[in-house]
Order: sequence, then structure tokens, then C-alpha cells
Amino acid sequence: MRWDNLTNDTEATAPALFAADAVTTRTIDTPEFRGITFHEIRARSIVNRVPGASRMPFEWTVNPYRGCTHACVYCFARKTHSYLDLDTGLGFDSQIVVKVNAPELLRRELASPRWRGDHLAMGTNVDCYQRAEGRYGLMPGILTALTERANPFSILTKGTLILRDLELLRRASRVTDVGVSVSVGFTDRELWRTVEPGTPSPERRLDVVRTLTSHGIPCGVLMAPVIPFLGDSPEQLRATVRAIAESGATSVTPLVLHLRPGAREWFTAWLTEHHPRLLRRYDALYEGGTYAPKWYQRRITGMVHDLATEYGIGPYEPGAHRNVRAREEEPPADAEGTADPASAEPAQLTLL
Repeated sequence: MRWDNLTNDTEATAPALFAADAVTTRTIDTPEFRGITFHEIRARSIVNRVPGASRMPFEWTVNPYRGCTHACVYCFARKTHSYLDLDTGLGFDSQIVVKVNAPELLRRELASPRWRGDHLAMGTNVDCYQRAEGRYGLMPGILTALTERANPFSILTKGTLILRDLELLRRASRVTDVGVSVSVGFTDRELWRTVEPGTPSPERRLDVVRTLTSHGIPCGVLMAPVIPFLGDSPEQLRATVRAIAESGATSVTPLVLHLRPGAREWFTAWLTEHHPRLLRRYDALYEGGTYAPKWYQRRITGMVHDLATEYGIGPYEPGAHRNVRAREEEPPADAEGTADPASAEPAQLTLL
């Protein structure tokens, strides 16, 4: 395993985040974590810069974990496991890298004279409230460090474990800007069971939205991913947006499935097993690339925004699901991240 080559999430040429002698590997044989291997490491850095070409409305991220037991077959982050010579399929789901020193490291980096208190986004690579968080409890220390510095931040999650830290989130929201959003791409339970087997159900995730908003923490929903031919019918979109509205979400932001290397192969294998009749349709829609065509993205985005207006959610603004504004100096961009100032339709995001 190439521990020496594990670099920052966004910079493949950066120095290794930790040394080989800072790694402890544990296989936990309990009913909750049977078959899961945890690689406990002491990271050298925890605040990562987003590439300048990214269309994200934030510039800095914190990711205390690599790999994810949510086991979503479409997860774009699967490719990052190949940097460790780990498998991007089952390995991504069961070989979890844990940056055990994340809270103390974040506290140190926030105290640096070079740090200017920029927004920090979490849940951008893998879910910081996946099941491993129940064992390692890194997020309370991370939230406390952010609160101590009144540093703005946002969290995107599919995990109900975030409710454990409800009081910490309330405390942080009194001193800084806090954005929380939950990812719910669809409410179809059969689809959920097969493509997101390690996650709480969509209903439980929407209960998280309901609980957070009822305690004074506004919560948006990233409607991601909208899966072509399986979760994109008008009836399915309406049912999902209606459920999101009923949860009290402050915003809904649609994101069409995109298939990056690593994720593409794993998703195609899943499609071959469960929906082989759709293989040709996917080949035609994606044409071997990462993103669905603009016309399809715009159609889905327009339908979701119309439904959101009908159900009283909105208005839509870029970055609304994270309570952060888009970078003002950047014009709207298309799905490939290329500037497209002539486009009148709201842009799709490219990362969770």
C-alpha cells in the first residue's frame, strides 16, 4: 500500500499527508463493523485547498475520513482510493482511512497566522458522519475547534449521526455562519436499497432535516444524485421534492448523476447486474464521458426548480444548500467547469 503517496485530496503533487510510521491498521470484528478495516493515521495536514478551476463556492475543505461505508455505487470519490493502491469498489466501501488527529490538527491550523478564517466545507469527499464516526468521534472536536475560532463552515451528509452533535451545531451557529445540508436524491425505497445500501433511508435523512430546522438550524437538501432512467420520471421528481418541502428544508439543489473514473466502472457493474437493459441508454446519454449532456441537466434542473417553487422552497441560489455564496469573481459554468456566461439556466454542481 502506497502510504507515502497519499497526498492532499486536491493536489497529487503535494507532500505526503503522513509518514508510514504514523499508520495503524485495525480490522474490527464486531457486528456493526464486520468486514471493515480501519487504517488509523496521523495526518500532516487537514485543511485542503480546492483547485482554482473548481466550480465550488468555497475554497477550503476538511475531510477526516477516506473511503466510506455508505457504499453508494455512484460515489465520485472512489477514484481517490486508487492513490493508496486500494480497490475503488469493495475496497472503498470497507477500507476506511481515519485521520485520528484531525481535531488537534485543525485547531493548530486555524491558529496559524496564515489562516484568514475562510469558509471550511465538510462532506465534500466522503461523509464525515458515516458509521465510522460513531466509533472515532472526530466531529465534536472539529466542531469545537471551529466554534472557538468563530470560523464559518458547512456540512453535507447522508448520516443521521449529525443529530448527536446538535448542541455543538447550535453553539457554533451563535458565533459564526453554519450551513448544513442533507443529501437526498430520491425517495424510492427500492432504488435506495440497491444504490445506497449503507446509508440511512431517505425518510430518516429527511427526519434529520426536520429536527435541525425545528431547533433553529436551517437545513437545505442536495437532491443528489438524480439517476437517469431510474429516478428521473416526473412522478419521482415530484414525490421527492414534495417530501423535501414537507421536511422543512430551506432549499433544494438538484444534481444529475456524474460518473468519474472509478465510480463509472463500479456503477456500470451494478447496472449490468440490476438493470442490464439500461446499458445502451447510459452509453448513449454519457457517450463515454463523465457528465450527462447539458440539455438533460437543464431539463432536470428546470423541473426540480419549478416543483420547488410550487411547494414553496427557494428561491434557488448557487451554494444555497451550504449557506455559502458562489465566488463572485466567477461567471456561471457548465457541467465541465467551463465558463458559460451566456447560459440562462442555473448551473449544476460537479461535486458533492
